[in-house]
Amino acid sequence: MITKETTVSSDLIYTGKTIQLRVDTVEVPNKGYQKREIIEHNGAVAIVAITEDNKIVLVKQYRKAIEQFLYELPAGKVEIGETPLDCAIRELKEETGYSVDSLKLIHKYYTTPGFSNQLVFIYLAKGLTPGESKLDEDEFLEVCEIDIEDAYKMVYENEICDSKTVIGLLLSKELI
Repeated sequence: MITKETTVSSDLIYTGKTIQLRVDTVEVPNKGYQKREIIEHNGAVAIVAITEDNKIVLVKQYRKAIEQFLYELPAGKVEIGETPLDCAIRELKEETGYSVDSLKLIHKYYTTPGFSNQLVFIYLAKGLTPGESKLDEDEFLEVCEIDIEDAYKMVYENEICDSKTVIGLLLSKELI
């Protein structure tokens, strides 16, 4: 039988720029107690941006956690007081320089609900207008425009292996 866990206590262990870590003590059905390590995150957005000549806008950047360069959808963290939609508009402009006429939410998902509350909102962006990017001081990336069919092929050949990018590309396939 499954049942909801009741939080008995919660201890904040770490607060950083992107995440918070807390350890909750929860009561489980057999009247015992367990510890749950939880990463708190404000949420994030990813944008499937389609150019007028049917190319997907991706960014290539180095990810320290896995010591690799990845192709990813333009994306970023939702700031406190910001809506996911506003975040998507801001992040697309900051990372790629593109402004957008049409943004549509196509999916939202929890990245790793076993230990994090991070929720990612995926938007489809059309009606792009080029402009100048404004990267954060700690961002170093290359903007790539890739033919849609080539991007799908990159997913199936494991050249694109970032989850938000895989999910966004595959879900948007029927919408493009």
